[in-house]
Amino acid sequence: MTEHDYPRIQDRALSLDALLAGSERPDCGALTVFSGTVRNHHEGRQVLRLRYTSHVPLAERMIREIEAETCARFDVPLCRVVHRIGDLAIGESAILAIVRSGHRAEAFEALRYLVDKVKHRVPIWKEEFYADGSSAFVTGCCIAEDEDGADPHPHAHDHDHAHSSTASHS
Repeated sequence: MTEHDYPRIQDRALSLDALLAGSERPDCGALTVFSGTVRNHHEGRQVLRLRYTSHVPLAERMIREIEAETCARFDVPLCRVVHRIGDLAIGESAILAIVRSGHRAEAFEALRYLVDKVKHRVPIWKEEFYADGSSAFVTGCCIAEDEDGADPHPHAHDHDHAHSSTASHS
C-alpha cells in the first residue's frame, strides 16, 4: 500500500493490518497507533450504535492534505488515517491512525495532531442512537484547541469525547 492508493473513508470494518501494510521503514524506530472506538454512553445517555456520514470526495482530499501537513510539520516520513462511515456497533473502530518516525516523541506529537485535525476539519457527521429510541447528531465538539489557542467550538467542551467523535467534523 502506498500513501495514496487506499480509501481514507471506508464503509466496512477498519483493519489495522491493512493500514500498516507496506508502512515499514528501516529509518523509523517508532510506530504510534490510535483507534477511536464506539462507546456505549454519551452525556449520561445509553448509546446503542452510531451512524457516520460524510461528503466522501471532500473528506478523502482533506485527509490526504492533513496527512501531508502532519508529515511536514513534524518531520515524520509516514502517517495514515482511515475513518469509517455507515452504521457502527459499540466497540467498533470509527477511526484508525498511524505515524511512523525516527523517534517516539515526534511520533506521539504527530499522531495527536493528525487525529485532532481530522476531527476538526473533515466533513464527517456522527449520529447517535439511544436506548430510549431517540437519536441525535453530536454537535460541535473537538479534541483540542487550534494552534493559536482559540477554541473553534467554545460550547463543545461541556461533555467528554474520549473516543472517535465529533459532530460536524467527525
